Amino acid sequence: MADSVLYEVSDGLATITINRPEAMNAMNTEAKVALREAVRAAAADAAVRAVLLTAAGRAFCVGQDLKEHIGSLAADREAGTGQTMSTVKEHYNPIVRALTGMPKPVVAGVNGAAAGAGLGFALAADYRVVADTAKFNTSFAGVALTADSGVSWTLPRVVGPGRAADLLLFPRNITAQEAYDLGIANKVVPAAELAEEAAKVARALAEGPTLAYAALKESLAYAADHSLDEALDKEDELQARAGASEDHTIAVQAFIAKEKPAYLGR
Repeated sequence: MADSVLYEVSDGLATITINRPEAMNAMNTEAKVALREAVRAAAADAAVRAVLLTAAGRAFCVGQDLKEHIGSLAADREAGTGQTMSTVKEHYNPIVRALTGMPKPVVAGVNGAAAGAGLGFALAADYRVVADTAKFNTSFAGVALTADSGVSWTLPRVVGPGRAADLLLFPRNITAQEAYDLGIANKVVPAAELAEEAAKVARALAEGPTLAYAALKESLAYAADHSLDEALDKEDELQARAGASEDHTIAVQAFIAKEKPAYLGR
């Protein structure tokens, strides 16, 4: 991986760190490619049972690197092409698909500002631990763009369609407390405790029943745009799969024995 994104796997937990603190972790091309490959690697690695997505410095990710972007737009105008905006298809979409679709839980440790694509990455996670100093902003309309990085899909499902429209049409900074009230943040902690608490949450998930977590992710995504009857059928399918797992047997045995289960992730 490039230095702009750090990747480490330890005891079933993959930690992905966006590492451009001098640019508030804005996404230039190198960082986008590195993040895409890191997320894909975590998704494909059977030894990884949970993922922690976080960032170095005082920001989580402020979205597209506009300094690089303006140069690319100028080059497009000179060449008569629209290559710059292909980054959505080539980078942002694959990152969000991998985060939302991987069969293991993803925790976002939001240490600071999360704007534009940075907000999209946070919303693509299954659980968000947020520093009390962090701020969120949709940002897109502020630079005459529409939503990308999955925000048009994730934001209304978290805050509701009306609030999502308000936040997208009138971008503004959302404090950590308001983010918690809106459901964007699952847990808000003092900034000095963010790294430890986010790792603690992610570690607990890495030690949990991985197949059950995968089924929960699939179930929630499916139910979002299917009928109740279809969702019930999906629950039946997924519960049969979970019930056949070794972890389910381990959990039941541990419950009867009044012991803590030691899950295997299978």
